[in-house]
Amino acid sequence: MDPRTDRPRPRLDPRLYQIAALSGLLVYGITGLHFEVQPLQAAVILTPVLLTQFVCSRAWRLPAFDRKSALISGLSLCLLLRTNHLGLAFLTAVLTVASKFLIRWNGKHVFNPTNFGIVAMMVVTGQVWVSPGQWGSVAFFAFLMACLGGLVVNRASRSDVTYAFLGSYVGIVLGYALWLGQPIAIPLHRLENGALLLFTFFMISDPRTTPSSRAGRILFAALVAAGAAFVQFRLFRTNGLLWSLALASPLVPLIDRLLPGERHEWRRTSSSRSTQSTGGEYETIADPGGARARPRAVVAAGP
Repeated sequence: MDPRTDRPRPRLDPRLYQIAALSGLLVYGITGLHFEVQPLQAAVILTPVLLTQFVCSRAWRLPAFDRKSALISGLSLCLLLRTNHLGLAFLTAVLTVASKFLIRWNGKHVFNPTNFGIVAMMVVTGQVWVSPGQWGSVAFFAFLMACLGGLVVNRASRSDVTYAFLGSYVGIVLGYALWLGQPIAIPLHRLENGALLLFTFFMISDPRTTPSSRAGRILFAALVAAGAAFVQFRLFRTNGLLWSLALASPLVPLIDRLLPGERHEWRRTSSSRSTQSTGGEYETIADPGGARARPRAVVAAGP
């Protein structure tokens, strides 16, 4: 409670925590782990994601330019995307943000933008990749990443999908190793991966692309974990997590239909004069015709 107004303190947008966490990971990765990404490539990625977000916001007549969403996608690309061509990095950044506006169903994103951009460019060009081994097995870094990720998903009310996926995937990896008679060091080495934590706490937990109900999110997490294990252990391909999430994402509308729930929206209570004068803040929703989005007033939460 705010002692001056006897009203609840306004909650900061949880995406601000996510941006801070991803920025810290990127700086540590470049300076401490010597990632194969230079400041120039980071600029080539971050600049077009912001420009594309701005252009699409104007084209879709959104009431505001949401730079936070674009920065999250851009920072995630900086951490995961690897290519020898700056032009491909630029194109991936544009495709990542544009997919949020172009590929939608019933007002929701179908794909996680970062996941879609990377997978689509891997399929089309063959010159884009993700290097899971770049993270190493630095215990402190993994612990820090897990803590920051846990903070983000808890504030975004999507911790259930994170824990469901992590439990399912760890169980499958350990069970497969036991079935083959492998020593425990082998599955633990597979799990000591910063890319896995980044995927778990920052990608699959995206509240705009996961099912609306808790039961649906748990089911979705289990499907992604099973698909990732199949790609890795049966098809013997790398990046099973990314492939599985891309293939499972189109199932979200079906899961929402079978297990309906309340759709997530980024909202925060504000005590500013502008919010009080208008009676609320704005969110974007899909037009019934599906062509464009329009603003809708959302009543601000009271005391």
